[in-house]
Amino acid sequence: MKFQPQRQLLVDLCQQLSHQGYFAGTGGNIMLRLDAAHVAVTPSATSYATMSAEDICVLSLRNLKQTEGAKVPSVESSLHAHVMRLRPDAGCTIHTHQPTASACALLGDAPTVPPHLQDSLGAHIAVVGYAPSGTGLLAAKLKWAVRDDVNTYLMRNHGVVCCGKDSSTAMAAIENLEALAKNHLRALIQRRRDDEKNMPAALAHLLTEICDDLAR
Repeated sequence: MKFQPQRQLLVDLCQQLSHQGYFAGTGGNIMLRLDAAHVAVTPSATSYATMSAEDICVLSLRNLKQTEGAKVPSVESSLHAHVMRLRPDAGCTIHTHQPTASACALLGDAPTVPPHLQDSLGAHIAVVGYAPSGTGLLAAKLKWAVRDDVNTYLMRNHGVVCCGKDSSTAMAAIENLEALAKNHLRALIQRRRDDEKNMPAALAHLLTEICDDLAR
């Protein structure tokens, strides 16, 4: 089996992200650059608990033709590939449905990136317009949004894509984004609660509990 260590790495990353709650069911996918011409991507509709290195698909980056792997590649392969082609500095892309950042994606409201996180997340976080999952339209919308100084993308009503020079930096971006999104969402909720003078007490109490939970 070619590229066995890299393919096993993808399995390990998927299981870690599933354990963290950033992947759910079979939702979420990863692409890893193998060399100048090839990438590895997670398979479609495969449980992370039973996924093996043999299941990981090896594709041509140029045309996404499959050369290795026991299963069908992720339906989001073209989405990842657009980032890889436009960002030769990116060695790994991760698409998650992580809870708090995905809530920001649903709102279409991206947090501002503080200076100390710009090396990880980029100068700002881009919001990508909605399109159905796994479609060429969604991949095209992300393609139009890709910038050299942006490593983090919120896809409306869908989830998140982060990229990094390798799997470690891409994972760090995912984790940094979730922490930043928690602070951002908590501030939005607190502002709404404080500005709404006639808010029912039960609703105000609920919002306070949500803010407390986001602060943990």
